[in-house]
Amino acid sequence: MKLAVVGSINIDQTVTAQRIPRKGETLPGGELRYVPGGKGANQAVAMARLGAETAMFGCVGADENGRKMIDNLKANGVNTDYIRVVEDAPTGIAIITVGENDNTIIVVAGANGRVDRAYVDSIKDALLGYDMVVLQHEIPLDTVHYIVQLCAEHHIPTVLNPAPAAEVPMDIIEKVTYLTPNEHEAGLIFGADKTTEELLRTYPEKLVITQGSRGVSTCLRSGEVLTVPARPAQVVDTTGAGDTLNGAFSVRIAAGDGMKAALQYANTAASLSTEKFGAQSGMPTAEEVKRAMGGVQ
Repeated sequence: MKLAVVGSINIDQTVTAQRIPRKGETLPGGELRYVPGGKGANQAVAMARLGAETAMFGCVGADENGRKMIDNLKANGVNTDYIRVVEDAPTGIAIITVGENDNTIIVVAGANGRVDRAYVDSIKDALLGYDMVVLQHEIPLDTVHYIVQLCAEHHIPTVLNPAPAAEVPMDIIEKVTYLTPNEHEAGLIFGADKTTEELLRTYPEKLVITQGSRGVSTCLRSGEVLTVPARPAQVVDTTGAGDTLNGAFSVRIAAGDGMKAALQYANTAASLSTEKFGAQSGMPTAEEVKRAMGGVQ
């Protein structure tokens, strides 16, 4: 089971506060940390920690942050052979405020914007050797769509986590194997004229909608709408919880699990990730998830 992630590699500048500031408001901050991030890198680390053979495809700047992010991925067991170091852009950065068991995030793309079609063509042969490809929206959307089409032509399953929110063309929705938006992202992609249940029934075992504290939902091929409730957690930091869920879901689907088992596992992993600070530092190992599930899996 070889999983590839094509996506963003960032350094996260994270500050804690008593709550999220309102518009125009200044609040005193708590601890300021610089930690590895980026939705792509987060999902790759989540997969590797859960035991999958994982490779990261993307770009970083020729700067200290880029070197640190590559070293961190290696330390977490992720193959970094295909990451390109670019001279004309800095490593991406996310500016995160954590408060009230939630967060706000502003992302500056930097070198992530260099993950273009030319880059994909340069690593295409390697990428097509993987069993599944996982994508997000923190690299150019044209590149995301190009990779989905490429993988569809070669019968390689894909998981598209359409975050940050952006429109997804219908032909890409048809070609992607799994689409994993949250409720806001689903509304942007499909419009507000259908309920969540109606959307799920339209795309059985393709569309997976995450709903925060209410869990995650999909529709089985039988027509049953399945909602897996969130596992209760002692929340410290929600940053990276969605990435953990996507990574864990991809690992279990690639391993042959059905939708229900994969989502139960993914929900547990995501919940565990919120109990520690930082996107990647809070991500659980396969053994930790197994214990949390009572020895199942």
